[in-house]
Amino acid sequence: MRFLYTKWEESAEDRRRRFENLLRLYRELLLRTDGDAQEALRLLEMYGKRFGLFSAQYTIDDFKKDLERAGEIERRGGIFRLTRKGERGIRRSSLMQIFNTLRKGDRGFHSTPHEGTGGERMTETRPFQFGDDPEGIDYLSSIRNTLKRGEIDDIRMIEKDFEVFETDHHTSVATVLMLDISHSMVLYGEDRITPAKKVALALTELITTDFPKDALNVITFGDFAEEIPREKLPYVKVGPFHTNTKHGLQMAQKILLSRKGKNKQIFMITDGKPSAIYEDGGLYINTFGLDRKIVNQTLNEAARCRRKGIVITTFMVASDPYLVDFIDHFTRINRGRAYFTSPDHLGGALLVEYVRNKRRRVR
Repeated sequence: MRFLYTKWEESAEDRRRRFENLLRLYRELLLRTDGDAQEALRLLEMYGKRFGLFSAQYTIDDFKKDLERAGEIERRGGIFRLTRKGERGIRRSSLMQIFNTLRKGDRGFHSTPHEGTGGERMTETRPFQFGDDPEGIDYLSSIRNTLKRGEIDDIRMIEKDFEVFETDHHTSVATVLMLDISHSMVLYGEDRITPAKKVALALTELITTDFPKDALNVITFGDFAEEIPREKLPYVKVGPFHTNTKHGLQMAQKILLSRKGKNKQIFMITDGKPSAIYEDGGLYINTFGLDRKIVNQTLNEAARCRRKGIVITTFMVASDPYLVDFIDHFTRINRGRAYFTSPDHLGGALLVEYVRNKRRRVR
């Protein structure tokens, strides 16, 4: 391995630190502007002037040049746009930010292993069993067992001498992430869509990097549900939509039933009650209270998911008593899970639950 050494320059180190600090703020603004790099940079320049983020030694133009050199943005038609690397940067940044919000005990769910029949090697060992992979044999412990039997003059290893390393077993899971993009996600000036998108981006990065064999599909739901590519997550916008939870669940079931394997689940991030369903070729809408027709059809979909072995985990970013009661009923019917949390703590709850569900003890 070769290392390239250069002369230490304090100014270069200061520039790097300033760029990294500004990069974090810029990525947060990207989420709030639905992936519009040009608008995010405009806002960054505005905040920079207001709060003194830039100086004569490091200007907004310097930051833009550094972004281009880093491959985060590119200029097309005179407008800055995100690159693929920039999109990955948002996902990775979201993942790191959310894991940093987890309590110490919660992080344990991600790193604590359980034994199984395949996966990463652990330090613990167990007696060899017929069918075990020979590559997993702990030869040092096995030879020690042979010597313990006392046959120094005639060392012969027998089957009971062999030990193998335990392994951390990971199951593959097919997951559909349902993201609410109804108008209530930005109603009354409260931004709930930004943390919700941050979670979706973080989950995407977690699965693609740490659990590459898993399947992940993303659905947005408002007046209707739509599957979107993962790459489009930074650009998702809230619209003047109602909440057609039923259609989202129907689409999620269709996707999951096309997947092989037994482990299937839905993560639903929402802040409001179901307020729309398709009926007689049109959209039936009622935004006042809990409409019994809409509620019953939504609950029927939760029951269908249960019968198909699909667990729904709901993350509710609202605390209205009647909505809590509805989600409690919804969860009991599906035999799933529900979390009532604020947007600031949404990410930690989601990722802890996902990683915890990744572990299965194999007998």
